[in-house]
Amino acid sequence: MRRFHVASEGWGSLRANKLRTFFMMAGTIVGIAALTVIMTIGKGTERQVMRRVENFGPRAMMLVAGGGRATGPPDAQVTTLTLADMEAIRDKISGLEIVTPQAWATRTPLTRGSAQTRATLWGVEPEWHAAWDWYVAEGEEITHEDVATMARVCVIGSSVKRDLFGDEDPIGESLYVNKVRVTVTGVLERRGTAGTGGGDFDNRILLPITTAMRRVLNVEHIGAVRMITTDARRMPEQAEAITGLMRRRHRITPPAEDDFRINSPLAVAEVVRGTSRTLSILLMVLAGLSLFVGGVVLMNILLISVAERTAEIGLRRAVGATRGDIFTQFLTESLSVTFLGMVVGSALGAGVSLAVQHLTPLPVILSWEPFAVGIAFAFLVGAFFGVQPARRAARLPPVEALR
Repeated sequence: MRRFHVASEGWGSLRANKLRTFFMMAGTIVGIAALTVIMTIGKGTERQVMRRVENFGPRAMMLVAGGGRATGPPDAQVTTLTLADMEAIRDKISGLEIVTPQAWATRTPLTRGSAQTRATLWGVEPEWHAAWDWYVAEGEEITHEDVATMARVCVIGSSVKRDLFGDEDPIGESLYVNKVRVTVTGVLERRGTAGTGGGDFDNRILLPITTAMRRVLNVEHIGAVRMITTDARRMPEQAEAITGLMRRRHRITPPAEDDFRINSPLAVAEVVRGTSRTLSILLMVLAGLSLFVGGVVLMNILLISVAERTAEIGLRRAVGATRGDIFTQFLTESLSVTFLGMVVGSALGAGVSLAVQHLTPLPVILSWEPFAVGIAFAFLVGAFFGVQPARRAARLPPVEALR
């Protein structure tokens, strides 16, 4: 009961000096708010990484035209990746369950009567559906016969269906791709968008790869090769073997830069994590500086408070308060300020995180962890920077304090 009474004296002093209490809380509020925002964005980024890995495929690799980047679509200016390269991979790299090529073109004009839209065009083989685990919801998929005969058929995404056909059944109907007339044989399962602010997965059209290359795009090169390995643990070994094979086929020798790259779930995750890690470190440093400055301000204001309340301290010692009581009172004030700052800072950080989620493409996940970390930081700051003022107050000689 005695300790509780002493602590309540400290709380009463804080209530009596609200402006001073606010200034002592300010640094803690800013620091904890920054930590909360950092952790919510970090959790959101981690979730986004895992979603991208799942979308990419845990056993998938992509050989993509164009070097110099870790991720991203094929480089349309690079024409060195061919169907012969894909066949070489099928023949010489062991442990690959699926190897399928993809021709690629973005913002391809599609028309049907007066309706128009633009979509990503993919020239594919039948294995594309299994490679991406993406099948048709209506109609039929691309077949080997379609590829062999350069058939004028297509499979469309649900967004293309909506833009060109509305509520009509598109199966068996025709549309024009770059002025080439094709018949719709299927509609892909809906996939939605690539996260907050991401692209529309369903805004695409699939053609047999021979039709896409020779009838529509008039090219001899492909954009990428999608590969599914039988064992994810062999990915590094297989990626190294594919790299060596492509360098030999494209006659690339150091220090010349590769005209291709190999993407994998690990590469995708590492790129996103690397960016997030850099941002988090920067923000953590800023949050740490805010907490340190806030702690210094807290300590100095408490030292000033000790000097202003010397007579009060002397009177309390004279009527029986021990050094421990005085120490407890001032340390309670310090800890109370930081815990109040933690509560306000956590609430402010949660509000900022929600605003970030609605106003930017950054992923955000609110959880209990920032609150727990905030409690830990509040205790450390309050205890570390509150000890010196509490010790000074406790060591004041009663007689000298009363004078």
